[in-house]
Amino acid sequence: MIGSGLPAVLSVLPDTFTFAWAVALLFAAAWVLDHRGHAAGRSLAAGTWGLFGLFWLTMVPYFAFEHQSYVESILALVGAPACAYAGYLLYSGRGSLFVLTRAVAVMLFIYLPFETIPAFTVAGLAVPEPRRVLIEIVATQTGLLIDLLGYAPERVTSPEGYDAAYLWLLDDGHSYRVSVVLACTGLGSMAIFGGLIAAVDAPLGRKLRGLAVSIPLIYVLNIIRTTFITVVAGNQYMHWQPDLVLAMFGATDPYRVSFLLSDRIISQLLAVVALVAITYLVARELPELVVVLEDVLYILTGEEHDLTQSLDLPREPTNRD
Repeated sequence: MIGSGLPAVLSVLPDTFTFAWAVALLFAAAWVLDHRGHAAGRSLAAGTWGLFGLFWLTMVPYFAFEHQSYVESILALVGAPACAYAGYLLYSGRGSLFVLTRAVAVMLFIYLPFETIPAFTVAGLAVPEPRRVLIEIVATQTGLLIDLLGYAPERVTSPEGYDAAYLWLLDDGHSYRVSVVLACTGLGSMAIFGGLIAAVDAPLGRKLRGLAVSIPLIYVLNIIRTTFITVVAGNQYMHWQPDLVLAMFGATDPYRVSFLLSDRIISQLLAVVALVAITYLVARELPELVVVLEDVLYILTGEEHDLTQSLDLPREPTNRD
């Protein structure tokens, strides 16, 4: 979410999404080549991991200075060398990383259309941008929960021109707008699990159970998150240590303190915890997911881990396909 005081449209370099589409297509091509037994698939996948690391490196300034997120900045900084190392391991023979390669390709193919497909016309009918549809749905459901809590902010147009913002009138006469943006929809987290579940080799029934566990839970938790941020920021409930908070984030608007604390610190840290918990629940339904998790841990720590034993997960897939 974004609070008033930020630029109307927060965006990264114009070619960022072109870069991301290129990575997605190259990962998909490597997937196809490997599936057909071509050795070039491994080399292509390894090289694309290097490009993916470069992509995250280019995102660090955006997360740090425009998005003002410590959590995402750190993740991007860690992600850059981690991707390069994944490419090295894959090229050196760690074939299990092809599952993660497929997962990333699917994640990007799920997420990028919402970022890049504009509104268009078919047979004289106007089709809105996918991002607009999703953002306005989330804004509407956030508003319903805000109403249930007894608040009544005015729904207004967001900086993007969508019906997806709430205007709060403060006691001192100042008005503060909180806008729902694509990052507020939970799409990124849903794309992660969609990619992981699609990539593993498992019966369709268990994949569907994995989706049934993860997607609705992410969506509900996300609506709670957007409501929490909107209410806290709109009412300035966390106007704590404003000078310190503004200095930490390089901000100047004192009305953004509650937003920065509720969104950029509390919500983002809790989101990481929630994703870990949801991953555990999905792995219980889809044990094949463990190979991806163990690969990620190996990339981060350089050590092998037996998560099946550590987390008491089923070693053999259930018979409930």
